Amino acid sequence: MTAPAAPNWFDRGGAAYALHRPDYPDALADVLAARAPRLDCALDVGCGSGQFARLLATRFTEVVALDPSADQLAHAPPHPRVRYAQAPAERLGVADGRAALIAAAQAAHWFDLPAFYAEVRRTAAPGAVVALISYGVLRLDGGTGDADARFRRFYADEIGPHWPPERRLVDEGYATIPFPFAETPLPALEIRRDWTLEELLGYVGTWSATRRARDAGAGALLDRFAADMAALWGDPAATRPVTWPVNGRVGTVF
Repeated sequence: MTAPAAPNWFDRGGAAYALHRPDYPDALADVLAARAPRLDCALDVGCGSGQFARLLATRFTEVVALDPSADQLAHAPPHPRVRYAQAPAERLGVADGRAALIAAAQAAHWFDLPAFYAEVRRTAAPGAVVALISYGVLRLDGGTGDADARFRRFYADEIGPHWPPERRLVDEGYATIPFPFAETPLPALEIRRDWTLEELLGYVGTWSATRRARDAGAGALLDRFAADMAALWGDPAATRPVTWPVNGRVGTVF
């Protein structure tokens, strides 16, 4: 009898991204909507499979969601208030003065920022808000316990060398990137989920560092991490609390 195939914890591509990336809290949409001069149009730049765009659509009449990846857009569920388009951050293809909010969630570290900022100023309505949002390193079980410690060792020491240089900007909460706008701080926010082992490892599989490690022939460290987490987790169907701090830079375009 043939043994069942091992789970493909570290899937890749837009389907895995759409399935495993966490959504942002409603409170973030409230903050951005409250600061925007009007609620007719928001841009979600680097939208991926549309998680953040669909959240913004609960506050804005229209959201134009833009990404250079056809694969990501192919896995973005339709929404009556979201219009998806394939475009890079540096050439948005949106009319001048159209947007009351120009946002990028977990994407700005990939942009050519001077070119993107030129597009922000071109597409911004008077008094528009620009928001570069990211989320930090997750915490398991409130940041305590053996499973959280094993995850952090994997993130910093094992997968760490495979992160592209841009990841440092995410770890810093975008605090060091140039931001030539009239800035106002975000309130303290976090993403909260209860995840099974499969959901956690599926999320790790969406990381650029995971793809780079696998492509570099370092798949063994991924398998070892998955095995260690399975041993620490216990029942794989059991859920554990997972949280991420929400970071970002928010300002007004003048």
